Amino acid sequence: MKNSRLIIVTCLALFGILVTQFNRMPNLDKQLGQAKADLKQTKLSHKKSETIVSSPQSQQDNVSGSTKKVTSFVKTFSDQSTSSYSDTLKGMASQKVINELTQTFAPSVTFSDKAHYEVPVIAIKNAWGSDLEYLVIAKSDAQNVAYTIAYDTDDKLVTDMSRLNLKGAFDNEK
Repeated sequence: MKNSRLIIVTCLALFGILVTQFNRMPNLDKQLGQAKADLKQTKLSHKKSETIVSSPQSQQDNVSGSTKKVTSFVKTFSDQSTSSYSDTLKGMASQKVINELTQTFAPSVTFSDKAHYEVPVIAIKNAWGSDLEYLVIAKSDAQNVAYTIAYDTDDKLVTDMSRLNLKGAFDNEK
């Protein structure tokens, strides 16, 4: 009698453990899928890093070409009226950046035909990876404006942009 009760309790306990393990299987499948995706992304990043390290000349050429495109982008948007950004910047920047420029980043002195901005400084902030980061300073008679710009070398587009506050020698905004 005691043995049969012990066997029944043991069977119920094992059945409970079995049901619990079956309920965990979908979670484990999701975790496995996520781990495989992370591994694939890591391998892709590693491959890009190996390419950059193994061929610094091609990375330097890539950075040089990207810098020319970012310079062209900055000169184009700084000497155009904000109303023409959608047409003139298409193909140079993502739609998100064009919208931000049109709505948010236009300087307090409006870009117009009379306001001409020179771009004395375009410096590389981060030159590794597929997203290059630049620091850009544009100046006119009325003000100086600084931006950080992210350029995606794969898509060949400016993908992110933010305006910076200037302090010190460049700060002559009126």
